Amino acid sequence: MTTDEKRGPWSIRSRRTAYDNQWIRVTHHEVKTPGGTDGIYGAVHFKQQGVSVVPVDAEGYTYLVGQYRFMLGRYCWEIPAGGGALDAEPRDIAARELQEETGLRARQWRRLVECDLSSSITDERSAAFLAWDLITGGASSPEPTEQLKIRRLPLREAFAMVMAGEIRDAVSVVTLQAVRILQLENRLPFP
Repeated sequence: MTTDEKRGPWSIRSRRTAYDNQWIRVTHHEVKTPGGTDGIYGAVHFKQQGVSVVPVDAEGYTYLVGQYRFMLGRYCWEIPAGGGALDAEPRDIAARELQEETGLRARQWRRLVECDLSSSITDERSAAFLAWDLITGGASSPEPTEQLKIRRLPLREAFAMVMAGEIRDAVSVVTLQAVRILQLENRLPFP
């Protein structure tokens, strides 16, 4: 599709869909760069919004989800996370993901941060939450693509895993660091 669309200092000369599936659409753009040169730009558009949650129980423990990540070719520990419709309420999506991945529900929620993930190539966004006053919600029910392990550990150990590079998922790192800042500032909504 030919266009003469402006996007800030960029000029888009043409755009076409290079790939499309139920989760993402990849577009190829012919552009004039901010420096005035001709170029190309590939963009990955997500069809869902992302959410993540740090659940904390009455003893100050949190829950991590472990799984093998196809793209990285290795096993990873992360906070519970997932996605949902772009027009859905992020907290509702986070509550569903917490239940699906850990079997937990939370009576109390606090929105922590919003992230644009890898903004040079994707429009993927994620909202992150802190959840507490936890109750067992039954068995977890992961999606067919997930083979999950659940790990309960003190929050301080999760923080240490971030600093040691054992938790590397960007959303997990950002969200756990936000919780750590609240803790250091004595602003956690629980003892």
